[in-house]
Amino acid sequence: MDFSVGQVAGFAGVTVRTLHHYDGIGLLSPSGRSPVGHRRYGDADLDRLQQILFYRELGFPLEEIAVLLDDPAADPQDHLRRQHALLSDRIAELQKMAAAVETAMEARKMGINLTPEEKFEVFGDKDPEEHAEEAERRWGSTATYAESQRRAARYTKDDWKRMQAEIAEWSEAYTAVMEAGEPATGERAMELAEAHRLHISTWFYECTYEIHRGLGEMYVSDPQFRAYYESIGPGLAEHLRDAINANAERRA
Repeated sequence: MDFSVGQVAGFAGVTVRTLHHYDGIGLLSPSGRSPVGHRRYGDADLDRLQQILFYRELGFPLEEIAVLLDDPAADPQDHLRRQHALLSDRIAELQKMAAAVETAMEARKMGINLTPEEKFEVFGDKDPEEHAEEAERRWGSTATYAESQRRAARYTKDDWKRMQAEIAEWSEAYTAVMEAGEPATGERAMELAEAHRLHISTWFYECTYEIHRGLGEMYVSDPQFRAYYESIGPGLAEHLRDAINANAERRA
């Protein structure tokens, strides 16, 4: 039994454009064609697509997935074992995050002030001021963070809702760029990197290109920030970091 590209897109929850892109780069080429030349996918193709999507969910770039899946010495069972271990680790981290959010919600509802240790224990043994100190080390001043706190203190509930709506719209747009396989140096990715910088400048503090570059590196190196951007889309942390750097270079 075989399936059309539209059917497969529906099964997998991806776009037809994504499947066309996978075919174009040789990552997933359908094993058959209809009499008029339309793509037809068989069971083996669906198995490979499942493996691709597992790896994408875990943040693997397409080039690395191709190498892994095309390794003649690799056993399909090895792929599943590796993916299961990686997913189990991620689930454990997300469960810790969810428990922390529930604790914060309950504490806020009951009017309880959590200690700094309780607020940040989900992120490991880290000082709550660690990120501010890292920013000071990198950028030489904490004035940006003082400005961020000053602005945030006067925001209303509606302000926060507008901010979250902007973030959701940006996240959807950046996910579409990645699903289309567009590079970080592409026009759309760089424009979204610029939108990201302007969002920070609008809501928190003046985010210079130098500061933005530093943030991009932090999004990759810091587990907390990396987890956030990876929750939007696998591989997004590195892609955004590269787009931030490309945008800064072209505007220098």
